[in-house]
Amino acid sequence: MTTERSIVKAILTYLNSLPCCLARKRWGGGMGVAGDPDIDACIRGRSVQLEVKRPGERPTPLQLKRIEEWRRAGAVVAVVSSVADVKSLLTEVDL
Repeated sequence: MTTERSIVKAILTYLNSLPCCLARKRWGGGMGVAGDPDIDACIRGRSVQLEVKRPGERPTPLQLKRIEEWRRAGAVVAVVSSVADVKSLLTEVDL
């Protein structure tokens, strides 16, 4: 079974291979904001926030709240389960 950790790693590898992109795993804990998306990226000056879930899993209510906060602030935001999902998103928003 694919783990969320392995999905995050694959997505980060893909994103950081793109020109004009920097992507990092956001770690939870005392210094973070509970519920914030797993991946914080900047692509060509655009904020991209990705919540990573295993296929079939859904974000928690708190995660959905944080996703909406980022969306209202102008970030590109999505819940993704694979590199293919990320590629599709970036094509959709022309990044």
